[in-house]
Amino acid sequence: MTLAPTAESLINRIIVPLDVPSESAAIALIDALPQVTFWKVGLELFVSSGPAILSQLKSRGKRIFLDLKLHDIPNTMAGAGRAAGRYGVELLTVHAAAGGIALRAVQQAAIEGAQQSGESPPNVIAITLLTSIGPEALTTELKVSLSVEAYAEQMAQLAKDSGLAGAVCSPHEAAKLRKLCGKDFRLVCPGVRPSWAQKGDQQRTMTPSEALQAGADYLVIGRPITQAADPAAAIARLCTEMAA
Repeated sequence: MTLAPTAESLINRIIVPLDVPSESAAIALIDALPQVTFWKVGLELFVSSGPAILSQLKSRGKRIFLDLKLHDIPNTMAGAGRAAGRYGVELLTVHAAAGGIALRAVQQAAIEGAQQSGESPPNVIAITLLTSIGPEALTTELKVSLSVEAYAEQMAQLAKDSGLAGAVCSPHEAAKLRKLCGKDFRLVCPGVRPSWAQKGDQQRTMTPSEALQAGADYLVIGRPITQAADPAAAIARLCTEMAA
C-alpha cells in the first residue's frame, strides 16, 4: 500500500516489534511489511533465533533495535554489551536501575565491540520504568516512594549522566524528559496506541500524534499493526493519522 509523502517520512519514526517465537515467523512478518524500516528484536525472538535474525534484518537493509533490557552486575553487562556491539544494531537497551557503574561499563564495552567488528557502535538507551508498571505497582510492589514521573526523571538523568544516548520512557514522561535531558537525548516510547486500538497490557498510553508532540523521537507500536487483519492497511492508516 502506497503512503502519502508526509506519512511515508513518519514511518521511519515507528519501530515495529518482532514479538514472534521463531525466526521463520519473524521473516514472514518482515517480508509482509517491506515499508517498515525499523524493527525491534526482543528477548523472546533473540533467545529463540540468536543473532541469525539480526543478519536477516541487515541483509534487507533494516534498522535494528535490540531490546534485551540488560540488567546485571557491571562485568556481565559489559560482556553482553561488547558482544551486542559487534552486531551492528542501532539501539540497545539496558535497565537504568542497574546503576551508573554498570551503565558506563556497557556503554564503553559496546563501543569496543563495534570497533572490533568494524560496525558503528549502538546507541545504548536506558529503560526508565516499564510501561506495564503503574503508580500502584511502583509503590506497593517495588516499594519505591517516588511518583512514576519522578522515578522516570531520576532514571533518565542517571542515563544521561552515565553517557548513554537516550532512554525508553512512557510518552507521558516524554515532555519532561525532553526538557530535562535536552534535544539530543533520544526518547523511545512504547505504550503508544492509536485511538482505534486496544491498550492491551500497557498502562500509560498516548496516541502516536500526542507522543510525537510530547517529544518522542521513536514510537514502538506492535499489536495495532502486527495483529491487524491487514497489517499494511493498519500502518498506512496509522501514518496518515500521524501526518494529519
